[in-house]
Amino acid sequence: MKSIGCVAPHLRIVVVNPATPPGAQRDAALAGQAQRSAALRIGLLESGYDLVASLPADVFLPERVAQLQPDMIIVDSASDARDVLEHIVIATRDARRPIVLFTEDDAPASMDAALDAGVSAYIVAGLQAERVKAVLDVALARFRREQKLLDELEGTRQKLAERKTVDRAKGLLMTRYRLTEDQAYQRLRSMAMNKNLKLAEIAQRLIDVEDLLG
Repeated sequence: MKSIGCVAPHLRIVVVNPATPPGAQRDAALAGQAQRSAALRIGLLESGYDLVASLPADVFLPERVAQLQPDMIIVDSASDARDVLEHIVIATRDARRPIVLFTEDDAPASMDAALDAGVSAYIVAGLQAERVKAVLDVALARFRREQKLLDELEGTRQKLAERKTVDRAKGLLMTRYRLTEDQAYQRLRSMAMNKNLKLAEIAQRLIDVEDLLG
């Protein structure tokens, strides 16, 4: 996946369309979908975006997304998009991407489900060509902000986990060699420097050896 921080028009975009309903509603759905798709395509092209594919929401979607590696996914679903979102969640599970959903479904439950699934922008009755760029800009800004918060949270969790590992390793050294906490820390630090490892890495090795020996 390319950096989301690049200039917006260089984004590679995949559009996902829902399955067409069977029976008497099929013709009306096809006509409506064709009109919506045309507006979306015009908006993307006029704004200079790179539309790399238009894909159906089926079981092959995760594989196709993995192959194409788009920077953004746009879902164009006039009605209930829950089935579409299930495929999107799978497709973006290992690599988060901004997701924009254009829909006519204004039910609060549908909106909540979409946001819980990771949708960056939920746009009701707003699929006009001239609005596409503004919507995508907002979605990108929100995605970047959320990603920054997630990265900071993950960094904090990692530091806490490393601190716990170091503290446990210090405790083992203090017990085995009758060292003070500072002496145990200095010994860990020396071992890490000699092995050219991070303090948490040498601490984890020490813990692994202790667990192995019982």
